[in-house]
Amino acid sequence: MTADATDAPTGPSGLQHGIVHGDHAAVITQVGATLREYTVRGRPVIDGFGIAHRATDGRGQVLAPWPNRVAAGRYTFGGRRCQAPLTEPERGNAIHGLVRWLDWVEITDTADEVVLGCDLRPQPGYEWQLHLEVGYQLAEHGLTVSTTVVNTGDVNAPFGLGFHPYLTLGTGIGEVHLRLPARTHLPAPADPDTRATPVDVSGTPLDFRSPKPIGAAQLDTAFGDLERDTDGRAVADVSDGVRHVRLWG
Repeated sequence: MTADATDAPTGPSGLQHGIVHGDHAAVITQVGATLREYTVRGRPVIDGFGIAHRATDGRGQVLAPWPNRVAAGRYTFGGRRCQAPLTEPERGNAIHGLVRWLDWVEITDTADEVVLGCDLRPQPGYEWQLHLEVGYQLAEHGLTVSTTVVNTGDVNAPFGLGFHPYLTLGTGIGEVHLRLPARTHLPAPADPDTRATPVDVSGTPLDFRSPKPIGAAQLDTAFGDLERDTDGRAVADVSDGVRHVRLWG
């Protein structure tokens, strides 16, 4: 049974869309189509945020039409020179796109699935238009997130997509083992007009291709060149020796 949207609880993140399947439960918000909460047998799988608060540090948010950062907010595409707002002013970057704080519209809402959509209109810093839909569905194996993006304009548009879940086991981060099948990372260049070059992680503290403790490492890192399994999936795994959380895409 699901509640009508008009009866759903609200907060700074708007309407709350709760979905359930067996021991799995999740809450997705109207603002940003954000994954606010995900639990299995009552234990948190993500470090989300309360209904009385907004998302902080990008937690649970959809990052589009670009993830990560655009240095100085400047880029050129299709002959257009663009200057996006510097939403990370302390570092001089445009960070995590433009849809995080938009109200998304309900398209599908059932007991175990919700699909939300939004239209991104041309604006300073992004002169193209897109229709985006993000779906969250629970099943026995966990939570599946799917995305559909349609260019509703008449010219090619630049586009990138990311998600920002904070996986948790409820233990201190230093006790967690991480496996991340990435061959390279992308350091931020000191000069915003310089194109970043991927760097091999081999032999560095950023090589997590074999499970190892995170320890004192501070990771605010863009990884790339993912190694994929026979199903074409790249799988990240965090574990405390008893519990495991896996993320694949």
